[in-house]
Amino acid sequence: MNCASTGGHYPRTSSDVSSWERAMAYADVNGLRMYYEIHGAGRPVVALHGGLLSIDLSFVDLLPTLADGRQVIAIDLQGHGRTTDIDRLPLPENLAGDVVALLDELGVERADFVGFSYGGLTALAVATLFPERVGRLVLASAHFRRDGFHEEITASDGNSTRTPTAQEFLGWQESYQRIAPDPDHFWAFADKLTKAVHSFTDWTPEQLRAITAPTLVIVGDNDFVRLEHAIELHELLADARLAVLPGTRHSEVMHRQGLHAMVTEFLPPQ
Repeated sequence: MNCASTGGHYPRTSSDVSSWERAMAYADVNGLRMYYEIHGAGRPVVALHGGLLSIDLSFVDLLPTLADGRQVIAIDLQGHGRTTDIDRLPLPENLAGDVVALLDELGVERADFVGFSYGGLTALAVATLFPERVGRLVLASAHFRRDGFHEEITASDGNSTRTPTAQEFLGWQESYQRIAPDPDHFWAFADKLTKAVHSFTDWTPEQLRAITAPTLVIVGDNDFVRLEHAIELHELLADARLAVLPGTRHSEVMHRQGLHAMVTEFLPPQ
């Protein structure tokens, strides 16, 4: 399988986040034992990680800054991190339903969303299916049609400077085996996620134009997502800004200091 289409970056180990003020919890949601964390206080922001990643792997650098003046609800999605897997494809609409069900459990009626890669697809699904639950959106390295990736990303050999390195991928696998409820499930879930990535339903221009939430679209200039595709998303959304990070691969996007300033400026603390 080509796991590149779901990826992110493994910058450090989970021990590096031990100094965070973490509120670690589980909720029973749609048949899942869903893991989440709450950081800080203030306006709610939901953080949704990339495919095959986890809260730590996607947000280890951003979370402390984002939680300054905001209540960050960071979620491990179905089959990722510390959350269990169940017998269904982790399609964006399924994950969006899980996220909203968790917000119901927490009594959060409306939140901002930061979604990276597959987490961006999930945030986009929330905005489409549950628009009343969304304040502002940050969509980082997210596509809205299956043709949104560069061709070499979906090629069978995955041979591209845009794809994760062997060291990065090994880091994801080691993290999964360290914290997942079933450490031996990594490859089976990776295949399952790849099927979901290649079979999700494209968003139509009409669906995207109907999203009124102010949105920050972020893409790296050496990302999985084609620049033309990110520009098209920016132009279809009713109220959007576009940021292109220079010299940035997909796996580096969430760890750029420049991104942190843009995200925190875009998301009001109160």
